[in-house]
Amino acid sequence: MKVQRLTILGATGSIGVSTLDVVARHPDRFDVVALTGHRRIDILAEQCRRFKPRYAVVGSHDDAARLAAMLAGVGTEVLAGPGALCRVACLPEVDAVMAAIVGAAGLPPTLAAAQAGKRVLLANKEALVMAGSVFMNAVKQAGATLLPIDSEHNAVFQSLPAGFAGDYARHGVHRILLTASGGPFRRTALADLEKVTPEQACAHPNWSMGRKISVDSATMMNKGLEVIEARWLFDADPGQIDVVIHPQSVIHSLVQYVDGSVIAELGNPDMRTPIAHALAYPERIDAGVAPLDLFAVAQLNFERPDLERFPCLALAYRALRAGGNAPAVLNAANEVAVEAFLDGRLPFQRIAAVIAATLDAVPVAPADDLAAVLAADAAARVAAQGALP
Repeated sequence: MKVQRLTILGATGSIGVSTLDVVARHPDRFDVVALTGHRRIDILAEQCRRFKPRYAVVGSHDDAARLAAMLAGVGTEVLAGPGALCRVACLPEVDAVMAAIVGAAGLPPTLAAAQAGKRVLLANKEALVMAGSVFMNAVKQAGATLLPIDSEHNAVFQSLPAGFAGDYARHGVHRILLTASGGPFRRTALADLEKVTPEQACAHPNWSMGRKISVDSATMMNKGLEVIEARWLFDADPGQIDVVIHPQSVIHSLVQYVDGSVIAELGNPDMRTPIAHALAYPERIDAGVAPLDLFAVAQLNFERPDLERFPCLALAYRALRAGGNAPAVLNAANEVAVEAFLDGRLPFQRIAAVIAATLDAVPVAPADDLAAVLAADAAARVAAQGALP
């Protein structure tokens, strides 16, 4: 069995930590070559001491000096900055790259991994939301392998027929159904949403996630971004992707076929399952996840999303249909608005308004290369800042 050599971008986040948990269960299968983190230097140092990667990357030179001092004698070379992220994503000795940096900052190294022809385990949805055409072209041209890590897209991947390449007619695929938990405010009175605190928004009922992604789940922007991601991963039209609220988070997504069949992937809500699936694909390995007990689950419920309650989902479909740079604008505006909410500068209910105002302010234009994508991102951040109260 060939050992798979890994770079983990965003090792200190929830996906990175879960990835290392799976890797630790199979030391004969995986070798960690590089780990990256941003601000959680203590956690990164502990990870480096345990897995002894050749490289560690942090955001600043000050943090690099601090980490290097903490790792004296470990044998890990410490690097800093965006260029170093791209470097460790492209190392010749690396087979696979876990792309788990949250937000637009994850786009350049994830794209670099694709351009280098790596096996890309994609947890950074912004790579496809911002630059879907650019990214998928890079995957094709370099012969990279792209495996989705988001539980929903991983479930769709598992539920599609072998060899599916976007040919819906030949395989009899009718539509993709992405499930959503509905977040913590699915039943909250609309009037009470004005008073929502960051702590409440980050208290997801089913999943353990970072603060930004937790807020996105509460607004359902997370699902909107996943709709855009699904469009690129599975070469789907907007009309072929639906969202269904499923509060138990047991069915992770479904594929409906023209013969009336619906194939779904089920499991306990634990990100180690899709991570293990992608790490070992096409094999299966133990992820450390408890078996699903259907008798304990007892029932499965489904609801249509309420777009009055979740306007961010409608904004995501608007951006997807507009095409061009609109998804990049949507993503940037959302990052600005969520940061303002988490800092106490923007009410929860105003997140969607800031995003809508930004989509109105930045004209739709082609986004056929990385420069155009980054220009749209920059323009949207300026417009979104201007839309804040």
